[in-house]
Amino acid sequence: MPEKQTHQDKYFPATGMPDPDWWQGLWPDPLNTLKILGFRRGMVVVDLCCGDGLFTAPLSSLLEGQVIAIDLDPAMIKLAELNVKTVGAPECRWVVGDARDLPQLITDPVDSVLIANTFHGVPEQAELSRSVSDILKPGGTFLIINWHHLSREETTVFGQPRGPRTGMRMSPDDLKRVVEPSGLWLERIVELPPYHYGAVFKKP
Repeated sequence: MPEKQTHQDKYFPATGMPDPDWWQGLWPDPLNTLKILGFRRGMVVVDLCCGDGLFTAPLSSLLEGQVIAIDLDPAMIKLAELNVKTVGAPECRWVVGDARDLPQLITDPVDSVLIANTFHGVPEQAELSRSVSDILKPGGTFLIINWHHLSREETTVFGQPRGPRTGMRMSPDDLKRVVEPSGLWLERIVELPPYHYGAVFKKP
């Protein structure tokens, strides 16, 4: 089945939500993924470009509701809200807005910003990184979950090539070149098999 397309694709190419069956096959335990990346109780976290809430719901459970979920598409926000309610997670703060307007959307500093499977399609990546840096507390983190820089033919799910176009994929070094001029530095890379990695950038 084709990936679902929303008007988000107009602004963030190749970041549309895939069908839930293969997405969940690729991420069978998102809660454990979040723990591996270092999220913990007591943090206030922005789930940027939250989509249908694949990570929002477990993140809210882990952080006891201290989640601000942002997406450009109101329909995605509605789906994410439903997912949070379905699993019985604490309610989040929901924001319909453009990730590029982050400092206007978030007025109080936060502990971390998560963006999953979307950064590769952001047109102004350096600008977005600066916006993230602006809303982070000192010592705060920017976590980017990315597809590895493999050809699309190598990243199959249920026997079909999946993920963004090969030319859009970013290596950790690609991310460093884009993100670190914002004042954030790459603290660590976390492998997220089979096809992803998490890049943890920290604000001094």
